[in-house]
Amino acid sequence: MSSPSSDSTPAPAGFAALGLHPELLRALADVGYESPSPIQAATIPPLLEGRDVLGTAQTGTGKTAAFALPILSRIDMKPGKPQSLVLAPTRELAIQVAEAFQRYAAHFPGFQVLPIYGGQGYGPQLHALKRGVNIVVGTPGRVIDHLERGTLDLSELRYLVLDEADEMLRMGFIDDVEKVLQATPPERQVALFSATMPAPIRKIAQHHLKNPVEVNIKSSTTTAANIRQRYWFVSGMHKLDAMTRILEAEPFDAMIIFARTKQATEELAEKLQARGLAAAAINGDIAQPQRERVIQQLKDGKLDILVATDVAARGLDVERISHVMNYDIPYDTESYVHRIGRTGRAGRSGEAILFVTPREKGMLRSIERATRQPIEEMKLPTVEAVNDQRISRFKQRITDTLAIGELGLFQQLIEQYEQEHNIPAVEIAAALARIAQGDQPLLLTPPPKREAPAREFAPRERNDRNDRGDRNDRGDRRPRPEGEERPRREREAPREFGTRPLRAHVTEQGMKTYRVEVGHEHGVKPGNIIGAIANEAGLESQFIGRLSIRSEFSLIDLPDGMPPEVFQHLQKVWVSQQQLRIHEWDGQDASGGDAPAPRKGGFRPGGGGGGGFKGKPRPPGGKPSGNKPPRKFK
Repeated sequence: MSSPSSDSTPAPAGFAALGLHPELLRALADVGYESPSPIQAATIPPLLEGRDVLGTAQTGTGKTAAFALPILSRIDMKPGKPQSLVLAPTRELAIQVAEAFQRYAAHFPGFQVLPIYGGQGYGPQLHALKRGVNIVVGTPGRVIDHLERGTLDLSELRYLVLDEADEMLRMGFIDDVEKVLQATPPERQVALFSATMPAPIRKIAQHHLKNPVEVNIKSSTTTAANIRQRYWFVSGMHKLDAMTRILEAEPFDAMIIFARTKQATEELAEKLQARGLAAAAINGDIAQPQRERVIQQLKDGKLDILVATDVAARGLDVERISHVMNYDIPYDTESYVHRIGRTGRAGRSGEAILFVTPREKGMLRSIERATRQPIEEMKLPTVEAVNDQRISRFKQRITDTLAIGELGLFQQLIEQYEQEHNIPAVEIAAALARIAQGDQPLLLTPPPKREAPAREFAPRERNDRNDRGDRNDRGDRRPRPEGEERPRREREAPREFGTRPLRAHVTEQGMKTYRVEVGHEHGVKPGNIIGAIANEAGLESQFIGRLSIRSEFSLIDLPDGMPPEVFQHLQKVWVSQQQLRIHEWDGQDASGGDAPAPRKGGFRPGGGGGGGFKGKPRPPGGKPSGNKPPRKFK
């Protein structure tokens, strides 16, 4: 999307002209959107008119808003049977689309959207469907499962969206897509989006879309070749600490840091100022005269860092800007291109840095495809590198002060103190340096062990066809071939059953212990917990530490510095029909006498990471559904 302007109008005029609901315009203004992207401008009007749409556009062009906004403008907000269904090829995309709906519907009280996908327990999905939802976003395999179980009723469906249809074709979901289409009311409105239009997708469009409006958006998004682009995976360190370390070790003249919200710009600027950096925030709430003063300070060298939203940085051209940092990844590729275009102006070189969480890896790849340029991974500066820079700057301050001169009075005072107290001048100088430094430590404290990215929350490289390892789209687990050893973590986990006293849990070095509310009495196995956390946190299982399973709960060691967004996500994960509700361990283990309860009869192994659903789901009151080939998913 194009970068919004700097005024503080309550609603973006570009979207207002499309006839969207006023509360949607408020939400768009909140996230800093001003004018629609080409795909949005072309598809929103016909969708609002009730027309079917066939759109060809690359991922990252803003097509989620292209179908979400008109659906939200027309949908009935009372709970009940789903009125809209969005089919997405992967779990990650289903979550992203559901989050986008939630973001745009921020001012719609009572709105409910439900993502459903394989690898997640059925319990919360069934509960939400029974309670009533407005919109379902799901992968084809899990949607088919719910239809076969009779738990997803599409009789009142009004809107159906096929997102990234060619990807669903490539992943072998095309038959499932056909089956879902046949299960929907014939009068529903359909929007089909695809990056390419192969013959099978064209055939679906011809058979299931009624006189569709065809929209073809050519991707022309490019970035300047003189801008070096790098990304850092948000891992075992908080984003703010990582950003501070980069700012200290990366030579830059002036920098713009982009955040998504107005509140985030203010908070980041305050925290940077507290760290001694010359920073200020600009956003849509800042009046134009104040904005001009801040920008002039940046030009004059009185400020080095601007923390800005997209709306505030529009048209900003300051020669000093050598770096652009995307503290929050943008919602679409066009915003990314507009952001990093603030550097590398008039042929000058520039640097662009992007922070990416594990769940945002797909957006990173979309940016690379849309810009047709690879983005290289960067390593976080080490503690030693940051300390070298701090020492160098400290010495430079001494040099600069000596160059200014006018030190006669201070030299006399030092000589007097030296004679009166019989203390060497070097010790007096050290004391004065300590006074000048204040409460802020001069050097960072090195970690207990050497810094190694192996302990960080680094996303795993995932196979395009199946990024959940042994699991298919319905969440089933691959049987272990006869004779194959169990995973190392499962073999090494303490076997804490029987009546003997439990072993006390000792936190591993460089780790932090967390408590999860699932234990022996729930029939959980080590692989269930390890797999769920590895899959949902984007953390390789070998970097998960000691696991101790108790009667009603379990203790697990994870790399210190878990990002807040990962922590919040893990709290909602289900394992063995129990929500993890992960929280930091308070040290109370009850290991002296909390013997695990005996396992109940009927427990069957299986159902590891990503939700802990044990075995193949059974329809209510019936037998296991038929033996169908597993669906691969991304």
